[in-house]
Amino acid sequence: MSRVLVVEDESAIAELVALNLRHAGYEVTVAPDAARAIAEVDRVLPDLVLLDWMLPGSSGLALAKRWRTETRTRELPIIMLTARGDEPDKVAGLDAGADDYLTKPFSPNELMARIRAVLRRKAPEALDSAVQVGPLRLDPATRRVSRGDIEVKVGPTEFRLLHFFMTHPERVHSRAQLLDRVWGDHVFIEERTVDVHVKRLREALAPAQCSQMIETVRGAGYRLSAQQQPAAAA
Repeated sequence: MSRVLVVEDESAIAELVALNLRHAGYEVTVAPDAARAIAEVDRVLPDLVLLDWMLPGSSGLALAKRWRTETRTRELPIIMLTARGDEPDKVAGLDAGADDYLTKPFSPNELMARIRAVLRRKAPEALDSAVQVGPLRLDPATRRVSRGDIEVKVGPTEFRLLHFFMTHPERVHSRAQLLDRVWGDHVFIEERTVDVHVKRLREALAPAQCSQMIETVRGAGYRLSAQQQPAAAA
């Protein structure tokens, strides 16, 4: 399930967009202004942001520029929503870092099509590009995991699990979500299987002193964090 942050100060529009997104299977959070949007992105990195141009306080344009300058949010997919349909405004929005631009009023079908297109364009980059969280680096092209000069040996399932964690850092994932996203729709695999592979992954990361990056969140699931915590048992 992709997570979408809707940054829109007009509550009627925000509610309508959120309703359509939820109906299409997206997990939605709404922020009415730039300050709330920044707080939400700092809390949990979404898969995509629908960003209104005109916001109380800081503009959506300034917000897009800010996110593009920060390492954590540099690749964050952004679609700008605005009543400003003139070409110079569109160019300004795209130059600020927006991946796409949608002029109000728009149809729900067009919005969904634009979201799917942006997520599709971003997905191959995420799958092929090397990713680094804290000291840990994973390169899908060479199938290597390392911390500096220390190479980490992981099995194929643990590699996929780690890749998912590292491309969705700081988020808590339930066992059911991990089964769905890492193993696929394998209904006969027990959730306890996740615990076994997390344990193996931690053991593999131990020689590089990165095992504590995989945190157990009691009653919720697992999270990979760049801020290493004391080791927790699976």
